[in-house]
Amino acid sequence: MRLSSLSIQAALAAVTFLAGPCANAQAPAWPTRPITIVVGYPPGGSTDLTGRSVALELSTRLGVPVVIENIGGAGGAIGAQKVANAAPDGYTLLVGASNEVAISRLVTPATKYDIKDFTPIGLIASQPLVLVASTGSGVKTVAQFIDLVKRNPGKYSYGSSGVGTSLHLAGEMIKQQAGVFMTHIPYRGVAPLTNDLLGNNLDFGVFVLSSGLPHIKSGKVVALGTTEAKRSAVTPDIPALAETPQLKGMDIGVWFALLGPAKLPEPIAAKLRKALDETLQSPDFRKKMEASSSTVAAGSGGKPDVARFLQDEVAKYKKIVEFANIKE
Repeated sequence: MRLSSLSIQAALAAVTFLAGPCANAQAPAWPTRPITIVVGYPPGGSTDLTGRSVALELSTRLGVPVVIENIGGAGGAIGAQKVANAAPDGYTLLVGASNEVAISRLVTPATKYDIKDFTPIGLIASQPLVLVASTGSGVKTVAQFIDLVKRNPGKYSYGSSGVGTSLHLAGEMIKQQAGVFMTHIPYRGVAPLTNDLLGNNLDFGVFVLSSGLPHIKSGKVVALGTTEAKRSAVTPDIPALAETPQLKGMDIGVWFALLGPAKLPEPIAAKLRKALDETLQSPDFRKKMEASSSTVAAGSGGKPDVARFLQDEVAKYKKIVEFANIKE
């Protein structure tokens, strides 16, 4: 029997209709195996703590092990590069901080990736920085700091944990906003910076709040102000630098975000966003973050909002880098 052209087309359509659900049913669900979250720093730091806390919560919500892989080096950039190069299958993710995600490309020409090489999942938490004075400086307030440095251009110095870090950029933003000149002294990490401040061998310094808080509470350094637009809920007694008229534009800190490689399929990204949003509402998770002086994000905000946030942060950092001519 010969079939007409219309009959053949109808038969093919019927086969396609029947085969479609079967094919979809056979497609593997995600996730079916362990997920790796890369942290670009050694164990024990704030990014590592954030990553491990997120991994524990995501494992519960996604039903598979979520493990941390610490890949230190180049201020977090080596770990970030691995995720940027990973297959976009949802099994390799990054818990990254502002340094490696948004700043590294601006100050280090060797960095091969930028924010376009990641799929934004969501913001996790943020933490302000804090400007401190050594006890030997005699400075107790932001106003005293600005007055002293402005009257003595080039005489005073401030330290950070390294060139091109959020701490360095915050110091340069303070200089730019207040119209003062200080010499930047980069240290190889927080420990030597702390030693020089406590020993009164350094006038001023910029810390991540969690690192500086023990020394502030002990009275070994003087907190002048935090760097985000509003006071931290963790330290409401420490003023925000932005409360001072000369520094009203100050708003910089360290933030942590969950990212995947570029071109991560939207169904996988959507599952991750849902799991992250549930994580951010977890009382246990919030307690851990607050104990480390971090403020938990309100929610992932969806891909467009997170992408816009990252773009705005890069634009802000770029202005500071160009103003101070920061290169590593």
